[in-house]
Amino acid sequence: MKRTEEVYREILHQAEKGKNTLTQKAISEKLELSLSNVNSAISPLKRMGAVEVKKMCFNVINQKKILYYWASARNLNKDIAYSTRAEKSVVELEKSMPDSAVFTAYSAYKFKFKDAPADYSEVYVYGGDIKEMKIRFPESKNAPNIIVLKKDKNIDKYGRIATNASIFVDLWNLREWYAQDFLRSMEQKWSIGTQ
Repeated sequence: MKRTEEVYREILHQAEKGKNTLTQKAISEKLELSLSNVNSAISPLKRMGAVEVKKMCFNVINQKKILYYWASARNLNKDIAYSTRAEKSVVELEKSMPDSAVFTAYSAYKFKFKDAPADYSEVYVYGGDIKEMKIRFPESKNAPNIIVLKKDKNIDKYGRIATNASIFVDLWNLREWYAQDFLRSMEQKWSIGTQ
């Protein structure tokens, strides 16, 4: 995940909690990013009217614009650190994940919303220790059902399940036909708005 994407995740996470007035300095400190990187990430959001930049802060005006902008910029395939196949059910795979794994996509949706709008066969996680993953899930030449994405240094700050925005953006970038079912359902259940 690019560092600018970490900024979008943080902005959307804060806005979801009702905090629509933020400072670049606070984001910079929390994510351990330079102010210029934060400013660079916010620039296109300002241009499209998703945020309003003031002298000492900025206001989130349209969360959906930020979400869709991030979703279209995200390149999930570049973040794949390891993928393999294990002949186990999805539930068994999810239970077998190490504590360092952060669930995203289908599993994260199921855990957050206590629902699965379609059957799914892949487990996507942000994983820290690839060696541990390879021990738990040995390499296989068959179609992967375990996809481990590179973990950025800030993702653990949000817990074992990715943020709603991260889940949405990752689902947006998946090719499986049922990803659309999850996206539609998420758009109905998750109240992200223009304010």
